[in-house]
Amino acid sequence: MPQEHIVKSYDDELKRLRDLVARMGGLAERQVADATDALIRRDAAMAAEVVSRDAEIDAMEREIEIFCVRLLALRQPMAQDLRLIVGALKIIHGLERIGDYAKNAAKRSIVISQQQSFGSLNGFSRMARLVQENLKGAMDALVTNDAARAEQVWGADAPVDDIYNGIFREMLTFMMEDARNITVATHLLFIAKNLERIGDHATNIAETVHYAVLGDALPDERPKADSSSYAVVRPQA
Repeated sequence: MPQEHIVKSYDDELKRLRDLVARMGGLAERQVADATDALIRRDAAMAAEVVSRDAEIDAMEREIEIFCVRLLALRQPMAQDLRLIVGALKIIHGLERIGDYAKNAAKRSIVISQQQSFGSLNGFSRMARLVQENLKGAMDALVTNDAARAEQVWGADAPVDDIYNGIFREMLTFMMEDARNITVATHLLFIAKNLERIGDHATNIAETVHYAVLGDALPDERPKADSSSYAVVRPQA
């Protein structure tokens, strides 16, 4: 646990920083959940709401940045306190990017909702659930100062990559079977990539939390399963 400082107001400020970042993380989690629900339910109104709420995440990023700069200037933090504040700046940037990916997915969901229904979207539901769990785990690790929990999240991205690879292959198959599927399948591919990138940011946040707590860096490479970049599309005979 972090040590208490002689000046109680400083401890209160560090607690407020954790709370602000956690609240921003909660907003990002909600954006991912609602963007996915909008896709599954073909709910254009919910998707539009996700797009409009992105401004709230951007505003929180600016608020926390200002708060961190103030702490750095007035408190001159050292050791774990310094790592926490610098880590918070990295984490909120990652959360802002997660918000952007959720917004992009929601925009594409609006287009998809206007098209003919297109197969099962169970893979998207599973993928979204996993990335939300990882994001929540990373934020919980920040709030509780739990390096072990952060490392657990950091190593939990491979199942997300596996689902993404499956969706990637499935969408390519749909496009090759019928050219009329290309528009919807392309939007779905981009949404899947958005979710995959959200998963990457969640594990990056966990890595930052681990460093903030212990001051030790995790290995450069985490377990990955993403080989879709090297997929070869072979035309049917």
